[in-house]
Amino acid sequence: MSAANSEKSPQRPLGTAGRFRPAVLVLSDGTAFRGQGFGAETVLDGEVIFNTSMTGYQEIVTDPSYAGQIVTMTYPQIGNVGVNPEDEESIRPFLSGFVVRELLDEPSNWRAQGSLDQFLAEAGVPGISGIDTRALVRRIRDSGAQVGALSTDPAEQDVERLLARARSAPGLDGRDLVAEVTCADSYEWTEGSWKGVPGQVPRPPRPDTPRRLVAYDFGIKRNILRMLVEQGFEVTVVPATTSAAEALALEPDAIFLSNGPGDPGAVEGVQEVVRELAQAKPLFGICLGHQILGLALGGRTHKLKFGHHGGNQPGKDLATGKVAICAENHGYAVDAESLNAAGEPVEITHVNLNDGTVEGLAHSTRPIFSVQYHPEASPGPHDASFFFRRFREMVDRHVAGEDVTGAAIAKGQNA
Repeated sequence: MSAANSEKSPQRPLGTAGRFRPAVLVLSDGTAFRGQGFGAETVLDGEVIFNTSMTGYQEIVTDPSYAGQIVTMTYPQIGNVGVNPEDEESIRPFLSGFVVRELLDEPSNWRAQGSLDQFLAEAGVPGISGIDTRALVRRIRDSGAQVGALSTDPAEQDVERLLARARSAPGLDGRDLVAEVTCADSYEWTEGSWKGVPGQVPRPPRPDTPRRLVAYDFGIKRNILRMLVEQGFEVTVVPATTSAAEALALEPDAIFLSNGPGDPGAVEGVQEVVRELAQAKPLFGICLGHQILGLALGGRTHKLKFGHHGGNQPGKDLATGKVAICAENHGYAVDAESLNAAGEPVEITHVNLNDGTVEGLAHSTRPIFSVQYHPEASPGPHDASFFFRRFREMVDRHVAGEDVTGAAIAKGQNA
C-alpha cells in the first residue's frame, strides 16, 4: 500500500489556539495521519506505542522509560490540568513525540504553572493533535508497535520523505537507550512524598532506623526515589555504568535497580554487575530493573507485540490469587521458561492476566525480588505500593542476621 493511498484525512482541530501548525505522523507501513502540531517545531522518529492512562500525562512525558518512543494517548482530552514542577519524573522529557486526540492548551487547575504545549516546546519534543487516535491505536494493536516519523515543521510535510525516514530509523532492539538517560554522576536524594492537602488521611511515619541504599539509575523516576525515602532509606543514586565494587564501597544495606527504556539485553555490562551485587546484598528491581535481574539470573527476554503501557494492567499474585490494578510501561518481558532452565532457584511470583507474561520474580534462597510493573505509580493506581514496605522489611531482616529470602518477602510471609 502506498503512502498516498493510506493517508488519513486530518480531523477537525480541537482545543488548539493561535495559528494552525500542520503536522503529520507517518508509520513505517506507509500509513500517514495529518493533524495540528504543538510543542516543538521539529522532526523526530521513534517507535510508536500507545498508553491507556486517563490521568498523569505529565508524568508520562517526563518518564525516561519512553526514550526512543512516540507516545499516543488513548484518553481523548490531554492538557487540561497544565504542567507543574512537582509532577516531573525526571530532569526533562526523553520521548520522541506525543500524540493526542484533543489538546486543551488553556489549563484549568490550581497547581498549573504552564501549558503542555509550552512545556514540550521548551523540551524540543513535537506533538500532534486532532488525529483519529482510535484508528492509530487499532493499527498498533493489530500490526504491533512500529517505527514512525513525526513532523511539526511546516517545511517538512512530505509523506514520502517521512516514510523513508521512518523505514530507515532504528527500532528499540539492540539499542542501549539507558546510556542516553542515566545520570552522569552520583547524587544523594532526600525528598519524600508530596505533602498533599489539608484534611487528607495521614501517612504512616517513616521507620526510625535509616538504611543506606544504592539505587542504579537506568532511567529512574523521581517518585520511586520519594517512595524509597518514605521507607527510611538514605538514597545514593549512581549511574548505570557503576561497577559492583564502586557500589559496594558505599557500604549500602541494599541495592535497587530502577526502571528505564528499551531493550534490557542491550544495556552494556550491567548483567555481570547485577550478578555480583545479587551475591552480596538484598536487591529489589522494578520494570527494566526486573528484566535486567532476570537476565543476570540466567533468563532471557523477548519483545512484546505492542507492550504494556498504561495504568489499568491486571497483575496477579500467584501466592494469594489477588489481582492488583497496576501501572506498566515496558515493551519487553522476561521469558518464564528460560528462568526455569537457568538453574537458579527463582520463582515466578506474579503474572499479567491479559497475556500471562511474567510480572514478578523472586529468589528462593537469597534476598532478591522484582516486579515488572510500577508500585510507585504517580498519580496512580496505588494497589502495589506495599512492595516498598516489603523491600524495607527484607532489608531489616537481612541486617538483623535472618536468612530471609526474596520469595518469602514477595509472598508476604513473615518470619
